[in-house]
Amino acid sequence: MSVSIAVAGAGLRGQIYARNAVEGGRARIVAVAEPDPARRAAFAAEFGVPDEGLFADWAEMAARPRLADAVVISTQDRLHVEPAVAFADLGYAILLEKPMAPTEAESRTIVEAVKRNGVIFGVGHVLRYTPYTRLLKSVIASGRLGAVASVQHLEPVGWWHMAHSFVRGLWRREDESGPMLLTKACHDIDWLLHVIGLPPRNVASFGSLVHFTHENRPEGAGTRCVSCAVEPDCPYSAKSFYLGCLGNKNREFWPLSAVTSDKTAEGVTAALTDGPYGKCVYATDNDVVDQQVVILEFEGGVTASFTMTAFTPLEHRKTRVFGSHGFVEGDGEKLRIVDFRTGEQEVLDSKNRAGASAGDGHGGGDGGLTRAFIEAVETGEQKALGGDARDALAGHLVVWAAERARTTRSVVSL
Repeated sequence: MSVSIAVAGAGLRGQIYARNAVEGGRARIVAVAEPDPARRAAFAAEFGVPDEGLFADWAEMAARPRLADAVVISTQDRLHVEPAVAFADLGYAILLEKPMAPTEAESRTIVEAVKRNGVIFGVGHVLRYTPYTRLLKSVIASGRLGAVASVQHLEPVGWWHMAHSFVRGLWRREDESGPMLLTKACHDIDWLLHVIGLPPRNVASFGSLVHFTHENRPEGAGTRCVSCAVEPDCPYSAKSFYLGCLGNKNREFWPLSAVTSDKTAEGVTAALTDGPYGKCVYATDNDVVDQQVVILEFEGGVTASFTMTAFTPLEHRKTRVFGSHGFVEGDGEKLRIVDFRTGEQEVLDSKNRAGASAGDGHGGGDGGLTRAFIEAVETGEQKALGGDARDALAGHLVVWAAERARTTRSVVSL
């Protein structure tokens, strides 16, 4: 029998996890909770969800006796803790989109509920589950690099992704979603802990909003791209970017689906005329940082530096690992290894050719996590996910410590 899955939140992430789950026939979607009627109906039609499995919100679904083996919780970030606790208490295996919750107290409440009920639990830290990450972990574990001394890691957010999600979009303000390091880069902090495999001890951080401010608004710029005199020369033109998504299946799915369901030039233009995604990037109410550096010290003196910046193409993360006997640098697809003992170089290919964006499946991570979750549910073994709820919490704790370090300009001990 295939694993039965309910989905709470039928937006982008809910759709992605559902599509990956049903691929190969190992799982089936039996219920969905989604407040948007059109989105709920479209999801039900795509996955064949029966009428008795349709709910207006997660609470309505949780009010019924358990109706699936597992639940995917892909509601908005601030609506994670209550459904996670409710579904854990009902005995569902849970796949929770990252971040776990906006605060440490809420996240610990989720961990306690998972532990109390003994349910399978995964968090959407999809970078752990890419072919590239598995290859890099195997190289480090093999001892080819000797003892790891330091790691350098870059997250190239992408200039247009920053504008879409974190200047115009739902994650533009800390008070409505959370700090950038939590809503976007908790992936990377979790990944560093996963790759290095040691307890972090101290953290420092610096970052700010340096470009997307009212002060940097070009002379003569309008408040909306559709009626702006300088729009043709602006790298953040919503008009150019979103109209350019038309005809591209992946880009119509994301990011264009966040802007409008009308995939025509007229529909896109209308959405940019009235909606948030048509606003000038220098005239919104955004306040999250557009660049940040985090410096970590681990047990034994191992160090790591992490840079998150908006001012790049949207590409795979770039990483360098410095070891006592060797060096490796990677680009999300391939690893170049230098052996200090022989001076020889070798390039290893992870065979990953999936793109870095959500529309491309995060380099195979979305599918990798979903398969691992289904295996955990099938076997009843948490180990299939490579970590548990407390493990997922560890990266979040570093994020909150780094934010304290950034805002107080201090070094925070963990």
